[in-house]
Amino acid sequence: MNTLTHVGNLFAFIGGLGMFLYGMDIMASGLQKTAGNKMKDLLGYLTNNRILGVLVGALVTAIIQSSSATTVMVVGFVNAGIMNLTQAAGVIMGANVGTTITAWLVSANEWAGALKPDFFAPFILGIGAFIITFSNKQKMTQKAEIAVGFGILFIGLSSMSSSIGVYQDSPVFYKAFQVLGGNPILGILVGAVVTAIIQSSSASVGILQTLAMRGIVNWRSAIFITLGQNIGTCITAILSSAGANKTAKRAAVIHLSFNVLGAAIYGVIMTIFFGIFPDLAMQHISSTQISIFHSIFNISVTILLFPFANALVKLSGLIIREEPVEDEEEEPEEKALRHLDPRILETPAFAVENAVKEVVRMGEIVLKNLNRVTKEAMSGEPRQSKIDKVHNDEQVINHLEPMITEYLVKISHLAITEKEMKVVNNLFDSITDIERSGDHVENMAGYLQHIKDMNENISEDAIEELRNMNNIVRAAFESAIRAIEFDDTKEAKEALSYAEDVYCTRKIIRKRHIQRMKDGDCSPDIGVYFLDIISSMERIAGYAFTIARYILSQNDEEE
Repeated sequence: MNTLTHVGNLFAFIGGLGMFLYGMDIMASGLQKTAGNKMKDLLGYLTNNRILGVLVGALVTAIIQSSSATTVMVVGFVNAGIMNLTQAAGVIMGANVGTTITAWLVSANEWAGALKPDFFAPFILGIGAFIITFSNKQKMTQKAEIAVGFGILFIGLSSMSSSIGVYQDSPVFYKAFQVLGGNPILGILVGAVVTAIIQSSSASVGILQTLAMRGIVNWRSAIFITLGQNIGTCITAILSSAGANKTAKRAAVIHLSFNVLGAAIYGVIMTIFFGIFPDLAMQHISSTQISIFHSIFNISVTILLFPFANALVKLSGLIIREEPVEDEEEEPEEKALRHLDPRILETPAFAVENAVKEVVRMGEIVLKNLNRVTKEAMSGEPRQSKIDKVHNDEQVINHLEPMITEYLVKISHLAITEKEMKVVNNLFDSITDIERSGDHVENMAGYLQHIKDMNENISEDAIEELRNMNNIVRAAFESAIRAIEFDDTKEAKEALSYAEDVYCTRKIIRKRHIQRMKDGDCSPDIGVYFLDIISSMERIAGYAFTIARYILSQNDEEE
């Protein structure tokens, strides 16, 4: 063959690898969209029960087709304080099991007979593309996206296989794999480096399987390269832990320790095994046999090291020393920086859920401030420290708004479902309404400050009316926030009902209070500020009403 042919084969291999990686990404995106809500539900099973953690890790990885993405997500969750290290250990172990699915898909070209995926791949790709182009149904296009990814993946594999096929009798390839097989450390190193470069163990195993389909790879080299691939996949989580807190770094260390220990154990076992059966060591290995070994390795290592998960957690603590934790409460802005972790953007469904939690937390700060102001107003002797606390917390709300907005912008650029896009768009509006509600609470604190400076008290009748108004406003706002948190239309409708009651109550209170001022039962100076407080409370209920309508709209319900 001339130089141009070699260059053409190289280009075909690189193009095939690109299609394989892109197809895997598209298929994973479609799977995530299709199973988005189910993936969020999986988080509900994350308790300190590591068995459930393993199952969750395996299922999530099977859906997103990447153990690296799962472990990056785990690092993000640990950094956000959503997941502890005990839970993380289980999920990481499960991720290694879930990643074996891709290897079985690739090997199907050997054992599927007449149903070989690469035979049907162009047809499946065409059908999927046709549906995406002409269908207006979101669920259909999401499933079609899976089909398109599947088709591109196997067309890429076919391209790689064809480009390599001409070299199956090449002495260069034979000698290279003979060297890798004869030196376990070198084989492991090559597997680790290639996987670290492309940051996907599924892809690197797929490349190895493609070579195996052409009879180029021997048993010994394939085994040690596969062990190295399981180490190389850790690089993604390690890199993602940069800038995270030390607990999150420990999660990345647990992943590395688990995979290195597993590779070391099997490295010793297989070295002894090939010493006993030297003829097998140099025999050609098939793609299916790589899948079998890959699965046995990951499942058995998980079973073997599962009882020592706590030891891995302790080992991570020895490698990454935790700083002494002070009893001081963490600032909300710092919490938001962790909770809105960019690593979680790897899995959009979880990122949306995390954004919802932060918006809810912002609303809860407003509620605390509202309760604080009304309590001080009704006490008859408002305390300066409590008024100052309201102003301080309002600054926190003002800081949270742009942080959450920025995170929502990032989510909006991801591959998310139509429903998730509705949620994100409504969250943009909700945080504005929550922030404005916070402004009105701060205004109430300002009015209360004026009343305090006058050394006068609100009348008993006015206090009772304020108490009634507060109960309804608080109920409206609480229902609106719960509606956001649980995407609950029932809570949204309750918020609407309470908000409408506030409007009627405000008119009655205003009328009565004006009469008290006319009768001389209340000072006009105090009376004006009291009416301003009532007016601000009505505005807060109005924002609760608007938020509730967002929830109904994203669930296609009318008020």
